[in-house]
Amino acid sequence: MVARFLADLVVALHFAFIAYVVAGGFVAWRWPRTAWIHALALAWGLWILATGAICPLTPLENSLRLRAGELGYEGGFIARYITPVIYPAGLTRGMQRALGAGLALVNLVAYLGLWWRARARRHVVP
Repeated sequence: MVARFLADLVVALHFAFIAYVVAGGFVAWRWPRTAWIHALALAWGLWILATGAICPLTPLENSLRLRAGELGYEGGFIARYITPVIYPAGLTRGMQRALGAGLALVNLVAYLGLWWRARARRHVVP
């Protein structure tokens, strides 16, 4: 029972991390000091997308599921949970890389906005 709860918790944390990777640049508009944390998370997310590597949370979840008497799964977190919900059927490595490029573009916009806001604050005349 505890292992199943922990596996579900890992899934929830994984979703939260992915949401932060996607939108954390905009979170930094409110809390600029978090930008460096997001930059690290973004680098990790882009590396996973570019290389097709498996995030360590996936084997952790599988291990917890097996301890709970459930079946683990093959492939990564994205293939198991995100692909059926968001990504189109037949996701290819090329499409995955394109998603990574889109992720980079969204965050480039976020960080340009953060830079612009910081610059505008410095140039305000009382």
